[in-house]
Amino acid sequence: MDGRKRLVAVRFSALGDVAMTLPVLYSVARCHPEVDIYMATRPFFGKMFINPPSNLHVVPMDPGKEYRGVRGIFRIARELHALKPDMAADLHDVMRSWSVTRLLGLGGARTAGLDKGRFTRRDVMRGGRAQRPYISRYFDVFRRLGLDSTIEFTSVFDGGTLPDIPVDIKAPAVGIAPFARYATKTYPPAAMRQVASMLADAGVNVYLFGGRGAEAAELASWERDGVVSLAGKFDLPVELAIMSRLAVMVSMDSANQHLAAIAGTRVVTIWGGTTPACGFTAFGSRREDSICMNLSCQPCSIAGTPECPLGHMSCMESISPEVIVDKIIKIVL
Repeated sequence: MDGRKRLVAVRFSALGDVAMTLPVLYSVARCHPEVDIYMATRPFFGKMFINPPSNLHVVPMDPGKEYRGVRGIFRIARELHALKPDMAADLHDVMRSWSVTRLLGLGGARTAGLDKGRFTRRDVMRGGRAQRPYISRYFDVFRRLGLDSTIEFTSVFDGGTLPDIPVDIKAPAVGIAPFARYATKTYPPAAMRQVASMLADAGVNVYLFGGRGAEAAELASWERDGVVSLAGKFDLPVELAIMSRLAVMVSMDSANQHLAAIAGTRVVTIWGGTTPACGFTAFGSRREDSICMNLSCQPCSIAGTPECPLGHMSCMESISPEVIVDKIIKIVL
């Protein structure tokens, strides 16, 4: 035996949450080269793990397909048990990840799980103390497994290769990712379109990010001189490489803030129904780069809701395009 240890980590959703694990996993791997870390996640999410430390490995599994239901949980556990882990880390704390890590524990692995702060969320929405950032909570999981670590990460491209970028990114370059899963986390699209045009008028090159289909079609209609839509055109590693060339990414509380952060790009985030107090700020984010009205009704949820509980969305509609543009221009010009 060479004395090496093996650790299995589990997180299957969502894209932004898995992105937040990268700075932690890369750091733990670099601080503990004697431990081989195996990250079980969806194949698409695994594409984010660019230039990983040599002891960090992605185990692609798609629970939405061949690993469905209770049988799927046992299959995941069986396949991960074949790696003979000494430790297992639950980085999600949902039924699937909890069950898998407990089964690995029955097989002899030492286990630890994420504390999502479920019992303190109500306090946050009542104006109480902010929740600990999720990145800190991920570090806590590994600390409980005896793997104390410092942050040893700035970008997935540090010291490694950068994919070819099939688009000319002209400076000063600003990205805008205007969509989020929930309406309460989305700045009004018409106002964000105005932000893009105002930045272009000021001499900033604006690049729009979004998904395929309806988002790509919407953003294509925003194009004009100085505003280019990249929505749905490139694979995830290429999109991350493009983000790494930006001076700033403007995002909602959505996956794109976390993608830009792991690409090493400064992120300006606009907050509505959720706020930085909910714990989902991006890696390396600066307090002054969070645009939030801090109204008495904020936050109204931890992860977002389909509609404003009060029916007015003042948290977003009170933020003028000029406020966003002024902040961006002070950074890039």
